[in-house]
Amino acid sequence: MLPALEQLEAILGYEFADKELLRLALTHPSYAHEAGRGGHPSHDNQQLEFLGDAVLGLTASEWLVRRFPQRSEGYLSKLKARLVSEAHLAEVARKLGLGEYLFLGRGEHISGGRDKPAVLADALEALIGAVYLDGGLEAARRVVERWVVPEAEELASLETECEDYKGRLQELAQALKLPQPQYRLVGTAGPEHSKEFTVEVSIGDRWVATGRGSSKKRASQQAAAALLAQLQARSSGGCSDSARVDRGDSGSG
Repeated sequence: MLPALEQLEAILGYEFADKELLRLALTHPSYAHEAGRGGHPSHDNQQLEFLGDAVLGLTASEWLVRRFPQRSEGYLSKLKARLVSEAHLAEVARKLGLGEYLFLGRGEHISGGRDKPAVLADALEALIGAVYLDGGLEAARRVVERWVVPEAEELASLETECEDYKGRLQELAQALKLPQPQYRLVGTAGPEHSKEFTVEVSIGDRWVATGRGSSKKRASQQAAAALLAQLQARSSGGCSDSARVDRGDSGSG
């Protein structure tokens, strides 16, 4: 038995005036097909998904422009692409527990449809579309800003830090008349949904550091930070011998 939809409304932070819209947003085409209503656009969530995709694109773009007014179009496009990606939307849907509320056909249910990224992402877009029809653009915007766009803050912070560490390492290497830093991926570990990457950065054949993180960018950040610390110690009169240091992802981005 599916949990009461009121629970989902409480988690989402939005109460529907038209409960049928909520139910429709959660109805996978496989359920409508097995119920003998397949093929009719008003009996599953595909139309709402179509609408929700557009609403999500608009509200996410508006938020990014307001939040990062000095950033280029290319930078904002990269952040938006991440926010509206299937992987990110599926992760948001999991945080909402959306899979538990979906109306799925028996075959889709047996095949693990409640945790399939495509099914979850489509359902989240349909839910956004349903909120838009039920409560208007402002209601949909609040849902998107509460659940979808917070990831952009972390991504922007991470990118700034990564650029800073790598840039500072490059500048210091130039000041010390050393070769430019070279980065390479040297290892991956863990399951597909929770991989840890190891990146090595080297300057010539004397200075080497490794960094570990939940993404290649995080690992590169950690490696650059580790080698930067070693070079700063050298430039301030510390050890001048070759060094290998390792730095793990602190989780702070």
